[in-house]
Amino acid sequence: MDSKKKHLLVLNGPNLNLLGKREPGIYGNDSMETCFSALQARFPNVELEYYQSNVEGELINKLHEVGFTCDGIIFNAGAYTHTSVALHDAIKAISTPVVEVHISNVYQREMYRHTSLITGACVGVIGGFGMDSYRLAIEALLQL
Repeated sequence: MDSKKKHLLVLNGPNLNLLGKREPGIYGNDSMETCFSALQARFPNVELEYYQSNVEGELINKLHEVGFTCDGIIFNAGAYTHTSVALHDAIKAISTPVVEVHISNVYQREMYRHTSLITGACVGVIGGFGMDSYRLAIEALLQL
């Protein structure tokens, strides 16, 4: 790896493995594979890594694994955003900056989605711009 290259992790939580199939009216028709390939093409000077899990503990393990060596984490925690004190604590425990990402505008959705338990541990929040939310988060992290 080029020592000048930033290393960023795109981390997705539950049900985001179904992007492109799941509720296209909310999440669009693109798969995460398509989105990630586009991000790699757009940011050739950034080492991008991708990880997705439907299991809360595996997300915590990944945060711990890269949270002291990675330059930034783009994290869409999915439904765990609204329920997981453990993910909040894992983000607080690491030194790598984390940007919370949402594909949809959660404030236009159900009331329970209006509360994020991880926002307070993140350096910023980007949401409502579809899959482009991931690009915006990368650009934000590259400015830190």
